[in-house]
Amino acid sequence: MTELIMEQKLFLSTSSGDKLCGMLSQPKDMSSSVVLLVHGHSSNKKTENLVKISEFLTSRGVSTFRIDLYGHGESSGNFEDATISKAAESVLAAIEFLKGKGFTKIGLIGSSYGGIASIVAASRSKNLVALGLKSPVSNYADLYKNRLSREELQRWRETNTQAYPQVTGVDLNLRYSFFEDAIINDGYVTAVKIKVPVLIVHGDADIDVPISQSQKLVKQFANGKLEVIHGADHRYSNPAHAEKMRKLLSDFMLKYLA
Repeated sequence: MTELIMEQKLFLSTSSGDKLCGMLSQPKDMSSSVVLLVHGHSSNKKTENLVKISEFLTSRGVSTFRIDLYGHGESSGNFEDATISKAAESVLAAIEFLKGKGFTKIGLIGSSYGGIASIVAASRSKNLVALGLKSPVSNYADLYKNRLSREELQRWRETNTQAYPQVTGVDLNLRYSFFEDAIINDGYVTAVKIKVPVLIVHGDADIDVPISQSQKLVKQFANGKLEVIHGADHRYSNPAHAEKMRKLLSDFMLKYLA
């Protein structure tokens, strides 16, 4: 086990000039390997599962960088203006930032919304050695077409408002530009461009992002594998499911980065 001695809050800029915040965690015996950890929609870099994955990796000698995507956490922008394109831009900026810090082996783990952002980013980057996806959204347009009626989609377009429920009870708003952007960011199409090893972990009791998306997605990768956690929901609310998910993704990264 390697002792963690340094954790730094760092700021960087995207190609559009947006400010991003990230937390760099480095072990005592610093290596040239790092894993970029990307949260889900309306979440942030402090989400429990990413923190625990970070702790696991740093204890084994691999650094991590947990970022807040555009419109989330301590990064700039408003949530209602966030899109997959903006999120992917955030991920790409973080990859370039880590490369500039001297890391030569970079892995990427994206969760849910951060999963589709990571797929898009990975298709455009030549600096990754492995990609891990935790219950990723592969196609948001399909999700909303299945959830909303034609009339509801039309109302979203006309009013530019769509409630995004929160556990706090105070809904956030999604602009219609989110849906329009999702149409042009199809994970199934983008995945074919990714050549690095990919591991998808998804629960078969996920009602937020159906596992059928990942079952279709894994077939598009040149080197992809899907691990199904039976009974797991989208949030991995069962501790045993969460622990298994974290170990699968962490061990996968260590295989290519340690």
